[in-house]
Amino acid sequence: MLDPLTLRNDIDATAAALKLRGYTLDIDAYQALEARRKTLQMDVEALQNERNTSARSIGRAKAQGEDIQPLLDAVAQLGSKLAQVESQFKTVREQLAAWLLDMPNIASPDVPVGTDETDNLELRTWGEVPAFDFQPRDHVELGELHQMMDAEAAARLAGARFTLLKASMARMHRALAQFMLDTHTQEHGYMEVYVPYLVKAETMQGTGQLPKFADDAFATTDEPPRYLVPTAEVPVTNLAANQIFAADAIPLKYVAQTPCFRREAGSAGKDTRGMIRQHQFEKVELVHIVRAEDSAAGHEELTGNAERILQLLELPYRTIVLCTGDMGFSACKTYDIEVWLPGQATYREISSCSNCGDFQARRMQARVRNPDTGKPELLHTLNGSGLAVGRTLIAVLENYQQRDGSIRIPKVLQPYMGGQTAINS
Repeated sequence: MLDPLTLRNDIDATAAALKLRGYTLDIDAYQALEARRKTLQMDVEALQNERNTSARSIGRAKAQGEDIQPLLDAVAQLGSKLAQVESQFKTVREQLAAWLLDMPNIASPDVPVGTDETDNLELRTWGEVPAFDFQPRDHVELGELHQMMDAEAAARLAGARFTLLKASMARMHRALAQFMLDTHTQEHGYMEVYVPYLVKAETMQGTGQLPKFADDAFATTDEPPRYLVPTAEVPVTNLAANQIFAADAIPLKYVAQTPCFRREAGSAGKDTRGMIRQHQFEKVELVHIVRAEDSAAGHEELTGNAERILQLLELPYRTIVLCTGDMGFSACKTYDIEVWLPGQATYREISSCSNCGDFQARRMQARVRNPDTGKPELLHTLNGSGLAVGRTLIAVLENYQQRDGSIRIPKVLQPYMGGQTAINS
C-alpha cells in the first residue's frame, strides 16, 4: 500500500508514477473524496468537543441544583448527530482504503520505463547454451519417452493443467527441492520454515494478492473463506505482520517449500503442454525482511542466492530487470531469472526476485523499532523463488538429455538420487 501522505502532498507526481505502472488515477475523484474525509474529520472532532463541553455543563448544573433535562436532551442530540457523522467518516475512510489497496507499488527510480516484456533489460548471462548434434526433445516428449510424466492420468484425477510424475522423475522433483533447501539453509544462512497452505483473507491482503487478484486464487467455501497459497511468499512474509521488532532481530531470512495453487486466470491457450503453467506446482521461496537502508543490498543478495542454484546445477540462464509495465503489483523493482530450455530454444522464467520496499509492510503493519529514536518504522520486504521446482526439473531434463533420450543427472543431485547418474530409456 502506498503512503497516503504521498497522495496528499504531491498527487500529480504520484499519479505520473502510477501511470508508468499502467494505473490511471482519477485525480479529481480522489481529491474530492480526500476533501470529504478532511471535512468529516473536522466535523467529528468539533462534535466530540461540543459533546464533552456539554457533558461538563451537566455536572456543574447538577451540582448547583439546576434542571439538567434540557442539557441531557442536547447531549443526546449531539450524540445522535455524532454517530451519524462518524458513520459517514468511516465510510469515506473505507473508500479511500479500498482505493489505496487497488494501487500498485511505485517503481524505484532505477527501473527502466516500459510497457511490457519487450522493454525489459538483460543484465547478465551465465553458462553456455548447449549445442546438440541432434534435435533436442522438450520435457513433454522426454517424459512420455520414459513413461514418467502422465498428463492424461492427472487430467482424469483433477482436470487440465496438472501433471503426474512417476519413478525417477518424481524422485528428481523431490531431490531438487531438497537440494535447494539444503543449499539455502547451509550455504546462504536462511531459516527454514514450514507454513500453512491455507491462509486467511487478511494474510492474502497483506502481501497484495487481495483484493486485486481474487480471481486467480482458489478459496474454500468456509465463511469467511480460506485461500490456498499462490506462493509461500504469502504466509512467510506475513510472519512479520502486526509485529514491532527490535533492531537487532532484523534482518530475517526465511526459506520454505510449499505447493502453490493458481487459477491461471487470463492464461487460456498459453503453455497448455507440460509443466510450464500449472494450477498446482512446487516452489522453494526465499523471503527477506530488512530495514529500509538494507533493502537494495538485500535484493542483490536474494537474487544471487537464487542464481547460485542454477550455477550448481550447471544450467545456463540470464538475469533481466523488469520494466515499469511488466513488474508485479507489489514490487518496486524485480529481477527475473530465466533458464535456457532447449526444447523451446528460448529462455523461460524460473525465478522472479522482487523488492517490495515498504509496500507490503504498510499493509501488514510490519515494523522495526529505530534504536536511535525509539520509534517504530516500516520494514522492507523482499521475495523470490529459489527456485520453482517444476521448471527446474524441466530445465534439467532438457539440458541434460542425450541423443538416445537418456538424461544425465547433474553431479550435485546424484547424492539425492541414491547415486543414480542417469535416467535411461
